[in-house]
Order: sequence, then structure tokens, then C-alpha cells
Amino acid sequence: MVKFDPQRPDFSPYGFTCVRWAPSPMPRPDHHNEIELNLLHTGSVTYLLGGQKVRVEAGQLNAFWAAIPHQIIAYSGDIEYFVATIPLAWFLQCKLPSRLTEPLMRGEVLSETVGPRLPLDLAMFAQWQDDLEKEGHEARSIVMLEMEARLARLAARLPETTAKNTRASRLSLQKGGLNKVELMACIVAQRYTEPLNVAGISQEVDLHPNYAMNLFKKVFGTTLVDYITHHRISHAQRLLATTDEKIVEIAFASGFNSVSRFNEAFRRACGCTPREYRNGHVVAESIE
Repeated sequence: MVKFDPQRPDFSPYGFTCVRWAPSPMPRPDHHNEIELNLLHTGSVTYLLGGQKVRVEAGQLNAFWAAIPHQIIAYSGDIEYFVATIPLAWFLQCKLPSRLTEPLMRGEVLSETVGPRLPLDLAMFAQWQDDLEKEGHEARSIVMLEMEARLARLAARLPETTAKNTRASRLSLQKGGLNKVELMACIVAQRYTEPLNVAGISQEVDLHPNYAMNLFKKVFGTTLVDYITHHRISHAQRLLATTDEKIVEIAFASGFNSVSRFNEAFRRACGCTPREYRNGHVVAESIE
């Protein structure tokens, strides 16, 4: 079984993996640029993901983008569970429905109660683990096809997006465009606490700012500016829930250049002030 290594570098990739994971309270959040799938047979695990507590239950398949800071803060019982990681570039190139990709890239956790499919899913994850431990392109290719099919099945259980043309737009993108979008997302995920703007990001990926913004919105269903703000708000939520730092310090540590801008963005995103959020979301790190 695998446990979290607190010494691993931030954003160090896991790659295509499927392992049995032993939960333990994590001393710091993990970040890596893969889509992560969790499948529990028994018990539960509670993450602090971004700034929200998310409880992963047995009998559910859960997916989230692991570039969002995620940290195990509690778990029930003596359990192990499957964790699969899927590189973002490959995930985007699968051209899965927007009702799956867009919420994941906004930092949401998607869950499917698998019900009678649980034994099948457990057997499939175990097979993925065995195959990925082997050397050879053929076994890996089979796992990639099965992962894509399982993600498509998850997408089919989600409600339709209200955006009519998102999928058609995404299907017109070439691999080079997707690589540019992935790079933009990585820049934001790794450096959102810095003075980051559209002009600087588009220059780094060698695109005109207007084209970069349009390309980004086609894939992720949100603007690049809103995406940066989302990451900053999630960072602030985590600090408000887990530290005693002053709110003004949290504002600047999260990448905002003024307290008034922070308060405005936070209230718009969360429906409350940072102080109100802190009072209602204090996290006690414990084992259930």
C-alpha cells in the first residue's frame, strides 16, 4: 500500500497510476497535475480540497483535479482504497463531455454512487494496478482505453451542461491547442499567488491574449481571469479554515493585491465575508 510522502516536491507528477492507498492525516496539501479517481470499498475519507471539506464515502467513485490543493484530514477505520491518477494532457485529449471536464477544472469533486457496479469497479481498478505495474505498451494502452470508458460512464450519470456549443467547440481543437490550454492551466495552478494576468500567461504560451482567452474558455467553460480568481479564493478558504493568520495577510498570501478586491471577490464567490467563512469552517484535524 502507498502512503503520502510529505517530502515529495509540489507538482511532481504521478503519471498514469493505480494503487491501493493507505490514508493518513497529511501534514500539508498535495498538488499534482493529474485527474484523480478514488474508489473506497469500506469506510470514508475526508479531504480539505481547496477550502472545502469533502467526505469520500464507500461505494462511490469520486473524481477531482489534483492541482487543487487536497489534504486528508480524517478517515474512518483501518481502510485502504484505490487511487488512480490520469495526466491532464491525456484527459483533455479524450474530448469527454463538458459536463465532466468543466466542473473538474473548476475544482469540483464529482461523485457517482456505483451501487451494484462496485464489485466490477473494484475488480477493474485491481486489474489496472496489475497492468500498470507491468512493463509494456500493450497493457498500458488497454488501461487507458478502459479509463476513458469509465470516465465516459461517469459523465453519462451527470446532468447536462447549459452551454450548447461547448462540446462542438472542444471537438474542433487540435492537440497543439489542448497542449497550450493545459500549459495555461498549469501556470495558474502553480503560480496563482503571484502577480498573474492574461497578458503574462498568453506571452508564456506564445499566443495572442485574445486568442488565449477564447481557447481557454472553449476547453474549461470559464474565463482565464475567473479561473485565476477561483484558485486564489480556494487558497484563501484553506488558510481561513486551517490557520489563525490575519485576514489581510491571507488576502495578500492568496495573490490579491488589495484587501478590498479580496473581500469583493470572496463575497461574490462564497456569499459571505472571509471572517464569516472562518467562523463557520474551522477544521479540526482528527481521525474518526
